[in-house]
Amino acid sequence: MSRGAKASVLAAFSCTLGILPHLAAAMLGLAAVLHSSALAFNAIKYAGIAYLLFMAWNSLREKGALRVEDAADQRSDLRVIIDGILINILNPKLSIFFVAFLPQFVSPQESQPLLRMLELSGTFMLATFVIFSLYGIFAAVMRDHVITRPAVMTWMRRSFATAFGALAVKLALTER
Repeated sequence: MSRGAKASVLAAFSCTLGILPHLAAAMLGLAAVLHSSALAFNAIKYAGIAYLLFMAWNSLREKGALRVEDAADQRSDLRVIIDGILINILNPKLSIFFVAFLPQFVSPQESQPLLRMLELSGTFMLATFVIFSLYGIFAAVMRDHVITRPAVMTWMRRSFATAFGALAVKLALTER
């Protein structure tokens, strides 16, 4: 919202890039380790919880991540990319998705199962990119309608903080 449509698409691309480590892990069998190892799963899970709580705290702060001002956000494109990638890398559910869900759509008789998994993963990543880009572009379009209303900004800050906190609690209660 604060940096416009271009940064929104960059953030969407970054979140999509954050899927690649999970895809690689699934292809190399590491996601199966996450699925079978409570320690490995919990390490990723607790890192994700900490990151979500950090984002919730920053959303509540007046000068936090949800600060939108008339002047452009000073975060570099590199910072946007790093944040976007971290959001998805620290989500252990993506590894489980690539191990437990996608393989259901690969027939045991498939002559090229790896190619089919790459095709399905590419489709998932494309959908992620398109949906996240549309969300970001919509936010950029709505920018002026939001930043001119302090009550709306307060409501949004609290809503995002609540959503991040709720996601952290949901992740904390996840048992694989």
